[in-house]
Amino acid sequence: MTPGRGQQPLVTFAAVRAGYRQAVVGPVSFQVMPGEILGLSGANGAGKSTLLNALTGVARVFSGKIHRSPGLSVSHHRQRPVLPPELPLTGGELLRLMNAHHQDQPERLQPLLDKPLAKFSGGQFQFLQACACIGSQSDLIILDEPTNNLDGHAIHSLSGLLAALAPHRGVLLVSHEQAFLQDHCSRVIDIPLSDWSYQTP
Repeated sequence: MTPGRGQQPLVTFAAVRAGYRQAVVGPVSFQVMPGEILGLSGANGAGKSTLLNALTGVARVFSGKIHRSPGLSVSHHRQRPVLPPELPLTGGELLRLMNAHHQDQPERLQPLLDKPLAKFSGGQFQFLQACACIGSQSDLIILDEPTNNLDGHAIHSLSGLLAALAPHRGVLLVSHEQAFLQDHCSRVIDIPLSDWSYQTP
């Protein structure tokens, strides 16, 4: 994906320091443009997931600003999506709830559409959640370590979905897989360890 010229950013982080009881990352500044896949790289504990959580309101912004474009819709794939133990849904029903169309999903996902979520493995649920976020109609897709627990075929399927994204959408991607970042991202920003990165949330 290539950022569109003359367009306004989907989201802007302006000198953001974020955390939970106290700041654990920042100050960090970047923008995500329509048509862009922006990667966040850095050591474990640098606060990459915390920045994503600050955007969705789970983490606190201690200083700086996060500017969202008016009416921005966001889908968030979390690093460790929790499989609901008693949610009586199939894979296909979850996709419909997220407005992700079956016909746009990779072939590898098809056997999971009629399977109850309670019978999914961790890797299957990880794959379903990533596909659902990418296949949704959200303007901005947040993917936090989407390749965790996935085999090579599933990762290849995710790659195809990312390559086919509409140009008005953007992606904020965190991954420890440097090759995955380099293959898919328009830019990669390194988040350095800070003095407060070692504080427990």
